[in-house]
Amino acid sequence: MAKSTKGRHRWRIAAWVGAFCAAGALAASGVQGRDVTTYHYDNNRTGWNSLEKVLTPLTLAGIGTNGKTFQMTEFVALDQQVDAQPLVVTSQIISGQGTHNVVYVATENDSIYALDATSGAVLLHQTFGTPVPFTALPGRCHNNSTVAGITSTPVIDAHTNTMYVMVYDYVNGTTPTYYLHALDLSTLTDIIPPVAVAASAKLTNGSTYVFNASVSRQRAALLLADGNVYAGFADFCDLDANLSRGWVLGWNSGTLAPLAIDRLNNKLSTDPDTFFFSSVWMSGFGIASGGPKGYIYFVTGNSDPSGNTIDGVNNIAESVVQMSPNLSTVESIFTAPNASYLDEHDKDFGSGGAMLLPPQPGQASDLLVAAGKYGSMYLLNADNLTNYTTGANSILGTYEIGDCWCGESYFTGSDGVGRVVTSGGNIVKVWSFQAGPPPALALSFSTAAISGDQDPGFLTSVSSNGTTANTGVIWAVGRADGSANEYVSLNAFSAQTGATLYTTNAGTWPNKGGNANIVPVVANGMVYVASYKGLAIFGLGNPGAAATLPVTATVVAPDPLAPGQHEIYGTVTAISGSIITVRKRDGTLVAVDGLAASKNFRLAPPSVGHGIDVQGTFNGAGVLVASLVLHAKDSPTMWFPDR
Repeated sequence: MAKSTKGRHRWRIAAWVGAFCAAGALAASGVQGRDVTTYHYDNNRTGWNSLEKVLTPLTLAGIGTNGKTFQMTEFVALDQQVDAQPLVVTSQIISGQGTHNVVYVATENDSIYALDATSGAVLLHQTFGTPVPFTALPGRCHNNSTVAGITSTPVIDAHTNTMYVMVYDYVNGTTPTYYLHALDLSTLTDIIPPVAVAASAKLTNGSTYVFNASVSRQRAALLLADGNVYAGFADFCDLDANLSRGWVLGWNSGTLAPLAIDRLNNKLSTDPDTFFFSSVWMSGFGIASGGPKGYIYFVTGNSDPSGNTIDGVNNIAESVVQMSPNLSTVESIFTAPNASYLDEHDKDFGSGGAMLLPPQPGQASDLLVAAGKYGSMYLLNADNLTNYTTGANSILGTYEIGDCWCGESYFTGSDGVGRVVTSGGNIVKVWSFQAGPPPALALSFSTAAISGDQDPGFLTSVSSNGTTANTGVIWAVGRADGSANEYVSLNAFSAQTGATLYTTNAGTWPNKGGNANIVPVVANGMVYVASYKGLAIFGLGNPGAAATLPVTATVVAPDPLAPGQHEIYGTVTAISGSIITVRKRDGTLVAVDGLAASKNFRLAPPSVGHGIDVQGTFNGAGVLVASLVLHAKDSPTMWFPDR
């Protein structure tokens, strides 16, 4: 066994080092060369750029910059909100325009931009189909922009000059359809014809459940691994729970032929409340992949709010899942110990992703961390997650990080010790790895809080010059801050001490209902922050020459109400049967009857203490009979006026 473990870890270490070889070769040749071709930099989803030699704590303090200061150098106008992480390719040939360092950005308008990575000049801009208007989504779901187009982060295969992207197209103005495209990086045109997403799976009663694009949201970042492209699917606003279920699907990267097996996470044929889901959404975090067998990893969300249908076999909800690359086998699962509570109280484990730690010294297994809305981060044995069907205790450690619509990052310090970066509760925390047995994490420090009035948490990334002392920087983008302009902020902290190095407004996010799941991308002395209709580019520039941030004049307005309808926002104070008591922003209490909305699957399960958005009609007794019940942000600054 010892020999086998050593051999396996040699393979893993070689793979980890090899992931940076291409970038290292570019740097050696004199070309600025850290490519960012996938979400959070690598398939482990660490978010760590260990080849950053320009941006350091000293640089951000203006030391050794020849009079230049770190600032926003460009702001590039785009055609719609950006939910996807930008990607960077150095020394990229653009047809008819020579060679550039390029940043690729996808928007909800079904557009892809290729921009010069320094000047922001638009080199290419292609639009693929027509995005789906929010009025055509289940319940007019408005936790996205006014349209749903490209939401997930694409993935690039640098060896074949190909970008894979998932497009949501409103075909003929009537039919929402997902298409997987394989685009030439030089032209942004299709290399092979795109394929419409289709899938089916057997339910427990032998019937066939067919993929329904109209009720399926593709938010998790795409994964390229083992010669395949993978995508996870979720729901819109927790509506159409009778129809929507979570999927993980795959396609051959060379042909776009679908894999033979379609992975459905909830295969129950019946449910007490006809409420399914078990979605893969992870706040946009990417499905992960690692180890010599190339297993893939993802986290699932809630199912029936009764909390009684999770069985780890036919309903894999509130779980981290280890899956074979061909999607045929669930190798192991870790189901949150309080899964029933999470289902009952809308505390999705699946609001965060799974991050694989790089190989740790002296450890006989791969390790993984995952956290969700409840705020508990679990350190797990990634080679054998299973705790549900066997009763084995696979939890190596549990750490309170704060409620997390977010994902973790990782870096190795100058002492050779690995660190996990968390961002739950809007505070960055850095945890040092401690070798076992059993392995553990110890809190090193916490930073100052980052402003943000949407759901708690945000996404981070880390840059450093290898493990050179005092070069590490933790980057984070705060969510909409509740101000009139709904700014998002770029923040930088010392990865050594947690000291605040830099903070500034980096864009706007007028979409009050949808979290700004923005990942700051650091590469080659630049930082890229995509937000509402724009990309901010940060770097070293002459003092006084900073770019101007445009201000969003108005927030994204809600859709008109039908005659006689009303809409209120508030906080749930009590739930008794179908009656929901809501405290409005002025302190008054309103009784809401959610029965009709529930029967029509237009009710996202409410939770005491949390925000709610209700549309309906008042009856003679003053009860608001709901036709639609949606989750709202907890902060009143994120609520539209009642009407």
